[in-house]
Amino acid sequence: MEIKTAEFVISNTDVKKCPGDGRPEYAFIGRSNVGKSSLINTLTNHKSLALTSSTPGKTQLINHFLINNEWYLVDLPGYGFAQRGKAGRESIRKIIDHYILYRDTLTCLFLLIDCRHEPRQIDLEFIEFLGENGIPFCIVFTKTDKISKSKLALNTTDYKNKLLETWEELPPVFFTSSLKKEGKEDILDYIDRINQGLNKA
Repeated sequence: MEIKTAEFVISNTDVKKCPGDGRPEYAFIGRSNVGKSSLINTLTNHKSLALTSSTPGKTQLINHFLINNEWYLVDLPGYGFAQRGKAGRESIRKIIDHYILYRDTLTCLFLLIDCRHEPRQIDLEFIEFLGENGIPFCIVFTKTDKISKSKLALNTTDYKNKLLETWEELPPVFFTSSLKKEGKEDILDYIDRINQGLNKA
């Protein structure tokens, strides 16, 4: 798939105020500082469509971008940012939960995980939450250029083995580097296949 147009549509905290035209939505989420904004900019060929910052936790709204006038890319707030404080984290989690649980047009959620780290409880709990609620999702390992191939294989295998303790089947997995633009075509082709299936339905 080639992204020809990517237009910002709306930011808000209320799922009821999201676009109501029924287009499929592909949402991106992850812990703060996982490289989400950089990946979104890489996917859309824009340097600043999603705002990047050296300060984690900047995204605090549900951001909708219309892609090729056909589907929405949704930038969700990052979860687990400690410096927000308990009240701030709960507020963000409420926004995230309401979107994920009640957004009928959510077609697939891309969960971003920094490949440099071993399995973290907060990510595993979020994956369990998605599974318990039947949310279709993929796992996207980010920043693959930051570690060796052997360490990448070790860390991602640890994640998969940890998930297989409770999951019979793993979701689709992607490996990305915004710096090298790796994984971009894989993700876009996956979205394109889903959209083609929806159009035939």
